[in-house]
Amino acid sequence: MKRTKVTFNKERLQVSIELVRALAHPLRLKILEFIDNQGTTHVNSIYNSIKIEQSITSQHLRIMRKAGVLEAEREGKFVFYSINYEIVKRIASAVKNFVNNSGDL
Repeated sequence: MKRTKVTFNKERLQVSIELVRALAHPLRLKILEFIDNQGTTHVNSIYNSIKIEQSITSQHLRIMRKAGVLEAEREGKFVFYSINYEIVKRIASAVKNFVNNSGDL
């Protein structure tokens, strides 16, 4: 059996891990859906609408922001969040390519 050497670009792999992690949680997907419906919104609106604690909402927003899935803009005392659709499209494309090239999982 012939062995194939596999190498990874550690920096790109870490970015990919953060992106997948940002979307691999049901509550984060629910938050993203809410932001998508609103266009842009702030943390108070999110936690009041979804009925979760402010601290939990902030933790999930931080993870998604760190991964680049969300963009944030401060206006006075509020931070408004919106989706970085370019990043989300790239993630969706990568997952689709993986699934299409994997055969039956």
